Amino acid sequence: MSKFFDLHVHAYPETEVPAEELLRVAKRYGYTGIVITNHDDTVGSDLKSNSGFCGIEIRANSVADLKRKIKLYHGKVAVLAVHGGNDKINRAALEDHRVDVLAHPSGENREGALNQVLARFAAKNGVAIEFNLNAIIQSRRGERARMLLKMRSNLKLVRKYKAPLILTSNARTIYDLRAPREMIALASLFGMEREEAASALSDFPQGILEKRWKRENDVVVLKNENKKINY
Repeated sequence: MSKFFDLHVHAYPETEVPAEELLRVAKRYGYTGIVITNHDDTVGSDLKSNSGFCGIEIRANSVADLKRKIKLYHGKVAVLAVHGGNDKINRAALEDHRVDVLAHPSGENREGALNQVLARFAAKNGVAIEFNLNAIIQSRRGERARMLLKMRSNLKLVRKYKAPLILTSNARTIYDLRAPREMIALASLFGMEREEAASALSDFPQGILEKRWKRENDVVVLKNENKKINY
């Protein structure tokens, strides 16, 4: 039986919802665990073992800023994600093997795009490309159509170069969470096969948590932190 994970969920203090409440609902939906990846500007560098966070989503103003923040958080969290969209940020994130996930690869306003070069870097460095399904749910008509086209294009590149990929909810409330079967159904809207979508919720997320695609000398084992996979 598959173990499902949502690696991109926002909780208190970035939102008003405690991580425990999101986890309770997610487990009821059939998830093994979720990862709280609040933005770094709402968390700061004080990541303690009892904070309830096991991930971070970096927002950077420049490539230099991104590199500084990657160095700051690498090894302190189970999932290191980068908020993408800007072409320079996308490339810098995918070139860095310390990054686990490129979130919002096309940005909030669809200004960014993947290409063959970036897809190769993602595959080479084991950086997963995120497909945020809440963006589909929240969009309307023409914008949704454009978003689905962009996701379909990204999916073709990810498939061609065999880069890791994940489906996420980007949930900020319990009402943003979707059961795995719903996520799989939504992914079909931009051409993802059922088995492919199931892997994007199970095999790939679990591989990220286990640092399966990272070089051995770059992996920092978070001892006694396995329980945090559930947050």
